[in-house]
Amino acid sequence: MPQFMKNSKRLLFVAGDLAAVLVANLMATSLRFDFDWSLIAVRRQRNIELLVLDLLITPVVFYLAGLYQGYWRYTSLVDLLRLARAIMIRTAALIVLFYALGFVGLSRAVLIMSTVLLVIMTGLSRLAPRFHFEFFSTRKRMAGARTLIIGAGDTGESLLRELKKGPGDYNPVGFIDDDTEKAGVKIHGVPVLGDKNALERIVEEYGIREVIVAIPGATGQQIRQVFEVCRRTGARLRTVPTHGELARGAARISQIRLVDLEDLLGREAVNLDQQVLRQSLTANRILVTGAAGSIGRELARQIAAYEPEMLILLDRNENNLFYLEAELRESHPLLGLEVIVGDVLDRKRLERLFRELRPRAIFHASAYKHVPFMEHNPVEAIKNNVLATHYLAEIAATYAADRFIYVSTDKAVQPTSVMGATKRLGERLIKSIPSERTRFMAVRFGNVLGSDGSVVPTFRRQIAAGGPVTVTHPEVTRYFMTIPEAVQLVLMAGAMGDGGETFLLQMGQPVRIIDLARNLIELSGLKPGEDIQVVFTGLRPGEKMHEVLKDASEEALPTTNEKIMALTGVEPIGEAGWLQMRALEETVMEGLVEPSLAALRLLVPDYRPLLLEQKPLATLVPKIVEIGAKRRLDVGT
Repeated sequence: MPQFMKNSKRLLFVAGDLAAVLVANLMATSLRFDFDWSLIAVRRQRNIELLVLDLLITPVVFYLAGLYQGYWRYTSLVDLLRLARAIMIRTAALIVLFYALGFVGLSRAVLIMSTVLLVIMTGLSRLAPRFHFEFFSTRKRMAGARTLIIGAGDTGESLLRELKKGPGDYNPVGFIDDDTEKAGVKIHGVPVLGDKNALERIVEEYGIREVIVAIPGATGQQIRQVFEVCRRTGARLRTVPTHGELARGAARISQIRLVDLEDLLGREAVNLDQQVLRQSLTANRILVTGAAGSIGRELARQIAAYEPEMLILLDRNENNLFYLEAELRESHPLLGLEVIVGDVLDRKRLERLFRELRPRAIFHASAYKHVPFMEHNPVEAIKNNVLATHYLAEIAATYAADRFIYVSTDKAVQPTSVMGATKRLGERLIKSIPSERTRFMAVRFGNVLGSDGSVVPTFRRQIAAGGPVTVTHPEVTRYFMTIPEAVQLVLMAGAMGDGGETFLLQMGQPVRIIDLARNLIELSGLKPGEDIQVVFTGLRPGEKMHEVLKDASEEALPTTNEKIMALTGVEPIGEAGWLQMRALEETVMEGLVEPSLAALRLLVPDYRPLLLEQKPLATLVPKIVEIGAKRRLDVGT
C-alpha cells in the first residue's frame, strides 16, 4: 500500500507537469498573437506539432533529471534550480527535434514564453506542498512555547529551520545577537530583536518562556549571564550541543537540551593533535585499569574510536564492565576487545595478562578516591593506590611496555588525606621504576563533573528526594572539568610524553561548592532556600577547604598543548625510599594501621595524618624498623 501511494503521487506530479505544458503552450501562443484567434488558427499545425513534442519530451527530461524522486514537502532553492536547468534542457531539445523532424515555422517568441510560463507553473506546483506544510506548522507553532534564540548565526538559522519542521513545541518569536548589522533583520520571517543587553527586557516584553542558546562555542560566562536573566524572569534555558559534542558525532543541532552544570562551567573545546593520537593509539594494544569507573569508561570509549589492535579493560566491578562491553561492541563491532574481571592487586593475574595479551600502553586509572571513606579504611587505600600501582608498573617494565600513564589528582598536593598521600606516592613511584624501554608519566588534575560518587550526582539525588542538599562549608572550593575533556587531555599527555614527566591539566578557576549546589537546584526549576534547603555539615576527615594544583616546590612549564603543563619538582623516591616502600608493604599486608600511616608519612613528608596527630612519628618508627627487619631491611629514620 505505501509503495502504491508513493507511485500514485509521482503519477500525480507527471499529470500536473503535462497539464502545465499544455497551459503554458496555449497561454504563450495566445499572448504571442494578442488573442487573435484567426492568426492562431493559421499557425495551428505548427503549434500542435510543438505541443505534441513538448508533451513527449518534458516528462522524459524531468525523469532523467531526477525531478520525480524529490520529497516536495521540503522543496528548496536547490530543487528549483534543478527544475529550471531541466526546463532549459527541454527547450534546447525541442528546438533540435523540431528542425530535425523537418518541421518549419517555429515561433521563437512562443517557445521563450512557454519556457518562462513552464518554470513558473511547475515551480509553483512543487512549492505548493511546502506552502501547505509551512502554513499548518505555523498554526501549530503559535500554540507552542514562545521562544527566543540567542545567536543569529549559522547555528541559529539551522536551529530555526529545525524548530519550524518540529512538532510545534516551540514558537520562535525572535533572535538576540550582538552583531549590530543584524539588528532589525528577519531570518525566515523571525526578527532579530536586539542584543544581549536588552535580553531581560525582551524576555518580559514578548512573554518568552523558552530561551535557547544557539552558540555551540558559548563560554561559561556567556551562559551564566543568560542563566541569571532566566532565573529572574522565570524563562527556561536550553542550549544546543557544544562544538565538542558535535565534533564527536554525539549530537546534532536539532538536539536542544536543558542547560547543565557543564555549560555553566563553560570549559573550552580541547584542541587535540589527531596525528599524534593516532600514532599513539591506532593499531596498538592498550590496557585500561579501573575501566568500570567514570574515567576508565570514558578512556575506553575514546580509545576505541582510534581503532586500537586490542583494547583490554580490567576492573573488579563486573556490572559496569558488562554494560561497558555491550556499549563498545555495539558502537565498534570490529574492535578487538578483551574484558577482564580482575584485581590490580593480584600480581600473578597481572603477570599472566601481560604474558598472554602483551599490552603496549597502560592507562592506570584504578584507584580508591573517596576521601572520607578512605580515612576510615587507610590500609585498603594504601593497598589499592600504592601497592597495586607498584606491582603494575614493575610488570609493565618487565614486559617492556611502551608507555605507562598514571592518573593522579590535585589531592596529591600537600595531602591531608590518606587518599591524597597515596596518589602523591604513586606520582613518585612511577618516576622511580627502572626501565630502558617503558616511558612512565603521570597526569594530575582536579575533580570531574558527574563522576561516580562525586558531589554532582549526590546533589542531584538529594534534589530528587526533596532535599536537603548538604554542603560541607560555605567557602569550600574545588577545581572542576568535564569527564570527556579530562580524558582527552590524559590521552594527549600520554601520547606526547617522553617519560618521567608529571603533567598538570589546565583546570581554570576554582568553583565554590555552594554555588554548584544552588545552580543545580535552580537548573531543576526549584529555588534554593525555599523549595530545597541547603545544609552545611562541616568538613569531613581528610578534606581541605581549598585544593591546590601544585606545590610551592613545583613549577608548571608550558608544553605544545596550552591545556597541558609539565611539572618540575616531583622527585623519585630514591634508595632510602625503596627501603621504606618494603616496610610499607609489610605493615600494610599485616593490616597494621598506625605503622602503615607512619611509613606512608616517611615516604610523603608533607602528609599529616589526623590519626597520628597525638603520636610522634619517632614512636612508630621502631615498629616499622622491626617489621622491615624481617626481610633484613633497615629503613632508618
